[in-house]
Amino acid sequence: MSYPRIRDLREDADLTQIDVAKVLHMHKTTYVRYESGQREIPLNIAILLAKYYRVSLDYIAGLVSEKNVIN
Repeated sequence: MSYPRIRDLREDADLTQIDVAKVLHMHKTTYVRYESGQREIPLNIAILLAKYYRVSLDYIAGLVSEKNVIN
C-alpha cells in the first residue's frame, strides 16, 4: 500500500523527506519507504503525522477525501 497523502501533505508544507524524517526522529530511508509504500506505516507514526499536519488518520489512510484540519 502506498501513502500518496503523506507525500502530498509534505509537499504542500514545502518540506523535504529529510525534514519530516527529522520530525519523526528516524532515518530518511525509513520515511522514504513509508511514503513509497515499501513499508507499512506503524500506527504510532501515522498518529504523529496526523498531529503534525493537523489532519485525521482517516485522511492519511485514504478513507476520506476531506482534509478536515484539526485544531
